[in-house]
Amino acid sequence: MPRDAQNQLLTAASEGASGAYSYALEGYLSYRADTGQRVAAMLVADPQFGMAHVFKGYLALTPFDGTFLPRAREALNEARPHLVHATARERAHGEALRLWVEGDVAAAMKAWEEILADYPHDVLAFRMHHHNAFWSGRPERMLDGVERVLPHWSAQMPGWDTVLACRSFANEECGNYTVAEASGREALMLSPGNLWATHAVAHVLEMQGRCGEGIHFLDGMEQHWEGGNAIMHHLWWHRAMYHMERREIDHVLDLYDRRFRNFNSPLVQAMPDFTTDVQNAASMLFRLELHGVAIGERWVELAEKAEARVGDHLSPFTLPHRMMALAAERPATAEHMLEALREAAHLDHTDHGAVLRNAALPACEAVLAYRRGDFAGAVTAMRPALGLIYRLGGSHAQQEVLEQLFLDAAMKAGLDEDVRTLLERVAGQHPVPPERRIGYAKAAQRVAH
Repeated sequence: MPRDAQNQLLTAASEGASGAYSYALEGYLSYRADTGQRVAAMLVADPQFGMAHVFKGYLALTPFDGTFLPRAREALNEARPHLVHATARERAHGEALRLWVEGDVAAAMKAWEEILADYPHDVLAFRMHHHNAFWSGRPERMLDGVERVLPHWSAQMPGWDTVLACRSFANEECGNYTVAEASGREALMLSPGNLWATHAVAHVLEMQGRCGEGIHFLDGMEQHWEGGNAIMHHLWWHRAMYHMERREIDHVLDLYDRRFRNFNSPLVQAMPDFTTDVQNAASMLFRLELHGVAIGERWVELAEKAEARVGDHLSPFTLPHRMMALAAERPATAEHMLEALREAAHLDHTDHGAVLRNAALPACEAVLAYRRGDFAGAVTAMRPALGLIYRLGGSHAQQEVLEQLFLDAAMKAGLDEDVRTLLERVAGQHPVPPERRIGYAKAAQRVAH
């Protein structure tokens, strides 16, 4: 029976099909833009390869984009008859896909954990678990997932750089910056084109306030990004964040227009409302406006895309970003979005529904109140949710835009106790004191007197 690059048995028709599987998996792990084509080629090589259909379903769900959900369901239905005679590991993947398609991410994560308990070299299960733990606001599950498989891996195994990259990012999100940086840089020594390792190290440098070093680091790594997917936009967003911290606004706007929101980019043209791209753009525009920067008509296209996504709640973290655009340009649609979100949150009794109710809805209400000039209302809406914002998913660096919204609203409403609360929260999470950070320095100076 054929095996993949990590020596896992595959119920594939030929060595050619299993080789196509390993090639597609390598593309996914290394964030290649042609991963979809690699998956299609794998299915051409063996249309009855159940694991290939599962893989296709996984890829459809990874953006947390509701328009791709039918594709994932179709892939699951295609996989089912071919998994009947597959290995136990492959059938377990089919079950994980079913749970994810049905919206039970917590159960899907448990399914991947069970696969990894028996097959710690299953790098696809490992990466799916890591991805979902991150986007469901479970950094501790990311870290636990890495540490459980780590003793079973070695530098001699294909995919070791992926394990190191995930170890780097999981430790960064849990505040273990020394381990995070060492693991990320080790991954990059092995594979300079590992974009997830680059991303993890960029986070470490940002959290430690090493902005000049971060700019130099990303400059040096960019030569290895050819053929990468939209994570490149997010890396350029990180570079813009370094410049923002240094008050270099012209550089931020240039990176916005030429790099991570460039409409001439084939990646943007292929997926103009990719969830992470929307998050990058909306959060940067909001940050710029907080600092009095005129951003022109840049909200308009984001609002148009957000308007088309009212009712899509698959990505809780994207919701307040869509609301930022709608509140700026489409206030009536913003109200409609809130109504749809309230209804969905009320009807959904899963863990996802709890996140919508307790984190996404308050954040969206706060964004809309802030845009209307009801700063006290924005603080009131978000205050109960501050300790739950992490459950939206996304990184600490990404979540900060909501903390800065709360802080600015509290300052404008004259709610100094809320200002202190937020500054204490930030000081407990971030190694760099608020007094030295662009989004917090003014508030820290105010309450110090």
